[in-house]
Amino acid sequence: MPRKKPFSVKQKKKQLQDKRERKRGLQDGLRSSSNSRSGSRERREEQTDTSDGESVTQQIRRLNQQPPQGLGPRGFDPNRYRLHFERDSREEVEKRKRAAREQVLQPVSAEMLELDIQEVYQPGSVLDFPRRPPWRYEMSKEQLMSQEERSFQEYLGKIHGAYTSEKLSYFEHNLETWRQLWRVLEMSDIVLLITDVRHPVVNFPPALYEYVTGELGLALVLVLNKVDLAPPALVVAWKHYFHQHFPQLHIVLFTSFPRDPRIPQDHSGVLKRSRRRGRGWARALGPEQLLRACEAITAGKVDLSSWREKIARDVAGAAWGSASGEDEEEDDGPAVLVEQQTDSAMEPAGPAQERYKDGVVTIGCVGFPNVGKSSLINGLVGRKVVSVSRTPGHTRYFQTYFLTPSVKLCDCPGLIFPSLLPRQLQVLAGIYPIAQIQEPYTAVGYLAARVPVQALLHLRHPEAEDPVAEHPWCAWDICEAWAEKRGYKTAKAARNDVYRAANSLLRLALDGRLSLCFHPPGYLDQKGTWESHPETTELVVLQGRVGPAGDEEEEEEEEELSSSCEEEGEEDRDADEEGEGDEDTPTSVPGSSLASRNPYTMLGEDEC
Repeated sequence: MPRKKPFSVKQKKKQLQDKRERKRGLQDGLRSSSNSRSGSRERREEQTDTSDGESVTQQIRRLNQQPPQGLGPRGFDPNRYRLHFERDSREEVEKRKRAAREQVLQPVSAEMLELDIQEVYQPGSVLDFPRRPPWRYEMSKEQLMSQEERSFQEYLGKIHGAYTSEKLSYFEHNLETWRQLWRVLEMSDIVLLITDVRHPVVNFPPALYEYVTGELGLALVLVLNKVDLAPPALVVAWKHYFHQHFPQLHIVLFTSFPRDPRIPQDHSGVLKRSRRRGRGWARALGPEQLLRACEAITAGKVDLSSWREKIARDVAGAAWGSASGEDEEEDDGPAVLVEQQTDSAMEPAGPAQERYKDGVVTIGCVGFPNVGKSSLINGLVGRKVVSVSRTPGHTRYFQTYFLTPSVKLCDCPGLIFPSLLPRQLQVLAGIYPIAQIQEPYTAVGYLAARVPVQALLHLRHPEAEDPVAEHPWCAWDICEAWAEKRGYKTAKAARNDVYRAANSLLRLALDGRLSLCFHPPGYLDQKGTWESHPETTELVVLQGRVGPAGDEEEEEEEEELSSSCEEEGEEDRDADEEGEGDEDTPTSVPGSSLASRNPYTMLGEDEC
């Protein structure tokens, strides 16, 4: 009897769906009617050439593709807003795999963690974002769409003509997603640019800043999100860095998951965070700061008293829930009006000439994938109203939510702007879906050169007979050692599953349990100043961090970090593959002493 092949639950589900479709006689109809819009667009893309005579869009890889099932009468395309990145050649993938096996990892100096925005985006270059071309009301919809597509192809041609594919980072090649950004900017009175505080210059395109504050004349609020995953001194340093280089910014510190006093905490300050959904939205840190920023921008033109009253109710409710030991439920709280956006939202419409129309301020939330845009909206509302995921591209079209009768929030899909960032760092930042990476080993090597992964996870070299002896490590060795420690084996030959181990390490980095924090230029020279800064002391109190720990406690905490990884179940892997789970839920908050000395030891303990 032949041996059975491994068959996943997703494959079984797809098989049953296809079987039902065949029974209903819909299979032929789906093939003929599905993706009519994207099919014609792809045919036009294949005929569009760059100045070099080579098609740019023919080499596009479409990520997170979904089966075209359940199409409605309008031919809804489930892949219309999916991520489109330039495809890596097979030779490039094989080259990186060989490098992961052969190159010995060398720890980089602390100065290499300093990241300047000039190096990433080169302001004034062609690394811009596509603008909506001029249009007239007399133009038909087909003429407008054709004009936008031609303009977008010219935009791609300029970028690919100025930089090689090896130097360019991954950036969005899907025009439909950029159209979502255009519409959100046109309808907004205030724009929130959400960034991850661990690497904010990665998520801050200067071209967008110049466009919003200059051409549109709107106020731009920079939200440094996930401040519980970085040392307080580093957060304050980044805040002052952006104030210095971009003086028109309003800067707000935010996290949707601050420290909860109800969660058990050991002596070293490592929190044991529950993974149950729907907890802690009303305890978000930052809504008060955002309200003050919006009050300063509107200057009394909009009545925001209802927003202030809502924040007071949320704080009182969170305090009552903390005292009573009860958790919030998903359906608690007043109803939130949600406006479902359809194709009619993409009809021709220029920037709003009237600000704060009907006494309502519209706040647009834009930013890269996985920076926490949807979680920020949930934190402002006080409960879950927006689906969140760690998989980039989960939010596919913008929606608006009335926070109060005078405050409307608009959630925009995550957009990746062109830059000169290393692609390995983009993977670690959650911009590229981890489950679809062709070669994850160099990203692990990039992480291990900046974070002591071997020491934190207590890995043993796979070729070491004597555990005490020193052996040179490469990225492949780290993945193999982690697979051996976690018991990751291939289905047929029972070898160490290094690909699964590499993905597991990247998820730990994305979740903040092996967190890689970058510094603003000159941070090390002024580190003492930032640690003693008054704003740092205030942030320590807000984050609920513990006092200094001794060396003995620090060693015990590192043991806790390693054991928590060993006890981690399969929930993270399944959630990432299925597109579920909170996109930016931190699983731990480190002690202030350990975080200040080693900001990367942020492994928490899950309750699986």
